[in-house]
Amino acid sequence: MMMNPLHTGSAVRKYVQSGNVRLSYLDFGGDSDRVLLMLHGYMAGARSFAELAARFQDWRVICLDQRGHGWSDHSPGKEYAREDYVNDIANLIRTELGGRAVTILGHSLGGLNAYQFAARYPDMVNALIVEDIGAEIQADFSFADKLPVRSASLKALRASLAGAGLRAIDYFAESVFEDELGWGFRTDLEGLRVSVPQSNGEFWEDWLGSSCPILLIHGAKSFILATEQARRMEERRPGTKLIVFEHCGHGVHADDIDGYYDAVNEFLNERQA
Repeated sequence: MMMNPLHTGSAVRKYVQSGNVRLSYLDFGGDSDRVLLMLHGYMAGARSFAELAARFQDWRVICLDQRGHGWSDHSPGKEYAREDYVNDIANLIRTELGGRAVTILGHSLGGLNAYQFAARYPDMVNALIVEDIGAEIQADFSFADKLPVRSASLKALRASLAGAGLRAIDYFAESVFEDELGWGFRTDLEGLRVSVPQSNGEFWEDWLGSSCPILLIHGAKSFILATEQARRMEERRPGTKLIVFEHCGHGVHADDIDGYYDAVNEFLNERQA
């Protein structure tokens, strides 16, 4: 008897073309017509959501490796503009899901991409879960310039993260690989120089540009989103519910996966009631 991959904790890796970039995604399966699309943050990948994805057994969960990350291509022309990320989501939904509406959960970069996508393609979005990213963003990823192309060992790679001044070593070490040259990051580090500046700015028009329900999750100890701004985002946008995790940082789904799952699951169940 074939087992549902969702119940075994495994997933099937699939690919879809988006312009000149081949995107990779993990399909956790499931018999449900309800699709939960998960979008990771910078320097992470689809597998960073694997533990969370396995908990949503009443959903078909798809986790995308966004361009320049994971097993997806590095853009040959360093095409990492806002519209490139948004178009990738549209191409995935049209090609692999027949264009039907989905629920999107996005962390950091993924959260920005999610709410910008909803503003442009409202018919493809049922609801959003936006984790710890604001409508006003000033992220600093200059540390990436200090990271080596390859390290002699995994220990040395982790040490390079610490040497660049990072504390969330486990988070940034989620997407690494080994080849004949040593250990490296799957992320397009050079591409970050192009992508991050275009992810910084004020995006209130996009945040206010959709009408679907949004659950905004914020870690009070975040270095990316201030609580005051998170509260303004809730106040200014109808249909937005803010939950603040007082003891969590930027990666709430990693710091408190039980509380995170409970909050998201309750939000999703309310949408079905």
